[in-house]
Amino acid sequence: MSVSAEGHARVAADAQERGLDVEIFARPAANSLAEAAALMGIEPSDIVKSLVVKRSDDTFLFALVPGGRSISWPKLRQVVGVNKLQLPKPDVALAATGYERGTITPLGSTTAWPVFIDATIVGRRVAMGAGEHGYSMFVEADALIAAFDATVADISVPE
Repeated sequence: MSVSAEGHARVAADAQERGLDVEIFARPAANSLAEAAALMGIEPSDIVKSLVVKRSDDTFLFALVPGGRSISWPKLRQVVGVNKLQLPKPDVALAATGYERGTITPLGSTTAWPVFIDATIVGRRVAMGAGEHGYSMFVEADALIAAFDATVADISVPE
């Protein structure tokens, strides 16, 4: 599967279709979470990573976790109700979502997988990948949760 150069356009179109207000913007590359946050004028915890996670039946889900935290596999497995989950290889993640790692977002994904959001981002305005390298977006977490009917749970631990 080839990577669409219009990844952020897919994100914008999906957001509009869902009635979700997002602010997509170009941003320079960063070498760390702290550098990315500084470039956007926000705290590292305001950057949310969208991780595509593979189930043993070859289906996927999105796990959204704030910067400075990582997935707690036992917690996520319990919430999802499965015994095994894993991060897929980059080519598998691309095939599952249409996005390369570092750009993944549920918005505009080629398949609408279920979304699980860490409870620590509720009530916050967050930055996320916007489907294409060099772009990010701001979105209200509560609106994102509603737009996807996402499952909100404690699914992370400090890094």
